[in-house]
Amino acid sequence: MTESPIEAAQRTGTINALWARLQPDVPAIISDRGNRTFAELSGRANQVVRMLRGAGLQSGDAVALLCSNRPEFIEVHQATARAGLRLTPINWHVTPDEAAYVVADCEAKAFIADARFAAVAEAAVAAAKPDVALAIGGSIPGFDDYESAIAPHDADDLPDPSLGTTMMYTSGTTGRPKGVQREMTGSMSERAMTQLRELVTATGYQAGKDVTLVTGPLYHAAPLLFTMSLPLTVGTTVVLMDGWEAEETLRLIQEHSVTHTHLVPTMFHRMLSLPAELRDKYDVSSLRLIWHGAAPCPVPVKQAMIEWLGPIIWEYYGATEGLTTIVDSKAWLERPGTVGKPFDGEIVVRDDDGNLLPPGEPGTLYIKAPDDGRFHYHGDAAKTARTYSGDYYALGDVGYVDEDGWLFLTDRSTNLIISGGVNIYPAEIEAALITHPAVGDVAVIGVPDEEWGETVLAVVEPQPGVEPTPELGEDLLRFARERLASYKCPRSVDFVTELPRADSGKLYKRRLRDEYRTRAARSSR
Repeated sequence: MTESPIEAAQRTGTINALWARLQPDVPAIISDRGNRTFAELSGRANQVVRMLRGAGLQSGDAVALLCSNRPEFIEVHQATARAGLRLTPINWHVTPDEAAYVVADCEAKAFIADARFAAVAEAAVAAAKPDVALAIGGSIPGFDDYESAIAPHDADDLPDPSLGTTMMYTSGTTGRPKGVQREMTGSMSERAMTQLRELVTATGYQAGKDVTLVTGPLYHAAPLLFTMSLPLTVGTTVVLMDGWEAEETLRLIQEHSVTHTHLVPTMFHRMLSLPAELRDKYDVSSLRLIWHGAAPCPVPVKQAMIEWLGPIIWEYYGATEGLTTIVDSKAWLERPGTVGKPFDGEIVVRDDDGNLLPPGEPGTLYIKAPDDGRFHYHGDAAKTARTYSGDYYALGDVGYVDEDGWLFLTDRSTNLIISGGVNIYPAEIEAALITHPAVGDVAVIGVPDEEWGETVLAVVEPQPGVEPTPELGEDLLRFARERLASYKCPRSVDFVTELPRADSGKLYKRRLRDEYRTRAARSSR
């Protein structure tokens, strides 16, 4: 098949330079930290490339970026994408020690940081000592000014572009996070191009017309792909949110006639919890597609979103290591709870001994790695080896495949509760409790018990304005017993002001388990 000029530019990392020529005055970025047209974005990315090259960086070198959702994040991303560099965005919630670890571990020769996170950035650069340190939006001791550094450089298109990549870090739910790295070849593989074509077809983007709302932090893989990289690649505008709020999301959709966005299940729940008069206040009819993933979504919550906004919700299953399945609303409504069929490749289900399991029986999911897209964990051959089993890799997720090949997730293996020798999956219990009108968020964990090994505890964040009383706890236990088998039901409820969630929607259950196990150990002394 003959490649179009757009596909050829996508393959080589010059797509945004092409859009700058085709539609120079169309807004590429809208934000409260400034806007950029496609021409301005491309020109500034070229300046960043020339600045980095002038500082000694060459194709294959690494750049670390600690930045909020502002135009400079995208400028640096576009620069590395066309200069053959490897970009590592850093979660700006991390501690100075954690930031220093990532900057050093990814072998960054340049570290670019938002002055909003000056304390973390200053400590990280002192420990990791990259060759280049630049501050965005203000000053940071020991850093040069980003604007002053790029200003002297030419904004014209590069004569020698080369496709770069991103090396995202895992969330580090066990131990230090690890960079997920793939081979850099300077151009996009056939498999990646096929994936891109399928995603572009699914989204139905219209260059120069459509608008995507970025609701999550760009340091996370899902917002980076679905609400920044993909829309800009096809020539459409992105609107940046710097911090998420339910009503503000509706307001921005109305103001900018947003057509596409990405949300996580906790966002669904909080938007649905808005009073009806607030939801009805805003015109959101421009929406044509909402992506969601990153965390399990209770069936009733997704059904309510589809009833409200229509069958425009697409779900994906994947991780930093790769995108695995997608499913549209029509197929999901026919089999509620599925996360789709494999987007690319094959999924098999195995028991603890590695034996293949039949359809309908849950076990560990193994995903077939593509021949031209195998990843490895940067600097950790042992972890890479543990993750792979032949041509398949496992991420610790548990689920099953039905007779027709549709995948259903059960939970993560690390979340499994074993009570009296019986396996209990918290996600099922959480999906039931979240439908109670007093529940704003919920996490179910196992806590130590002398008789049963573990018992089930529900940790509940009440809706705003709801008083966490003993009577509410009893009501929640009764609510669970009406909907779940008795052995799955929580034995107790604890209330918290806020559950520890990442901006991606992922719940830090290890923190909760550690906290409650520490409490149990103290009480037994």
